[in-house]
Amino acid sequence: MFSFFKQKLGKQETPETPPQPAEESQAVEVSATPAPLESPEPAPAPVEPSAPLQVAQPQDKPRLSWAERLKAGLAKTRNALGKNLAGLFGGGQIDEDLYEELETVLLTADMGVDATGHLLKNVRDRVSLKGLKDSQELKGALKESLNELIGPLEVPLSLGEHKPFVLMVAGVNGAGKTTSIGKLAKYFQSQGKSVLLAAGDTFRAAAREQLVVWGERNGVQVIAQDSGDAAAVAFDAVNAARARGVDVVIVDTAGRLPTQLHLMEEIKKVKRVVQKADPTGPHEVMLVLDANTGQNAVNQVKAFDDALGLTGLVLTKLDGTAKGGVIAAIAKQRAVPVRFVGVGEGIDDLRPFVAADYVDALFD
Repeated sequence: MFSFFKQKLGKQETPETPPQPAEESQAVEVSATPAPLESPEPAPAPVEPSAPLQVAQPQDKPRLSWAERLKAGLAKTRNALGKNLAGLFGGGQIDEDLYEELETVLLTADMGVDATGHLLKNVRDRVSLKGLKDSQELKGALKESLNELIGPLEVPLSLGEHKPFVLMVAGVNGAGKTTSIGKLAKYFQSQGKSVLLAAGDTFRAAAREQLVVWGERNGVQVIAQDSGDAAAVAFDAVNAARARGVDVVIVDTAGRLPTQLHLMEEIKKVKRVVQKADPTGPHEVMLVLDANTGQNAVNQVKAFDDALGLTGLVLTKLDGTAKGGVIAAIAKQRAVPVRFVGVGEGIDDLRPFVAADYVDALFD
């Protein structure tokens, strides 16, 4: 089994000349109304023909604003903070013991040593500048400091004048990469953009089929190949999008750990080939992070940024972790813009990151 994977990986170490566009007989293209999948049981639950896409839609739930959903999604992190901060903000004098307790609370929320030290210094300066005496006033100072730290990460994704806009998505296995791609496709469609997906995750079993299902849900086309060459899939997808006047191409790539150097080299090749298909692209290199990984997410950002030059992040599964403070750690150690955050399984539960809303959801 392992020798099989080695053979596959070995085959991918080809010269960097761009692959020729695949002929119609070589590429597999799934339209908005594709033929039935080869697998008799698609991964997602079957959808009734009379009500497509509505089984897992948020509209089946009580209608909540995004701020309310974000607050509910960050409940675990907020509760973890609240249990510890309640005593700190309950009244009393601001002293060194209070600052030591605050340091412990911030570290527990996975804000990291660097960000915690930065926040403590900033809070001390605000307390001194404003002449704060009571610990109840400390909460406002902490919120202001955190907003100031993570505010620069709030940089909305802009498509600019590029057509097609090529978005390359990376991430480790299990981070929610393919699911996030499906949600991103829906997001762009809600803005009136046409979307094409490239099934470049040729390493993980059934990854292509999973992306095809998301393509069906969103009514978008999927470009795939049987060759197993992720770079060739990306090359074909960019050319197909240009020929058809598609607005956005989202290129899926195989999940990998930063320590898998041979796979990191493969994803670098995908980026180089995209650049040969479109010298201005890729226009966005986005990393999907699982918030549950805490401080390990920071290491992933550093590794993928060094390899690919990241332009944006997606932070998923915030509703399942008490480690939502990791955004502060990212802001301090590698300030790559956070484009989107996810707080649920629904197709609309991925939204642009807004720093003030995030801080409010953590504390209020």
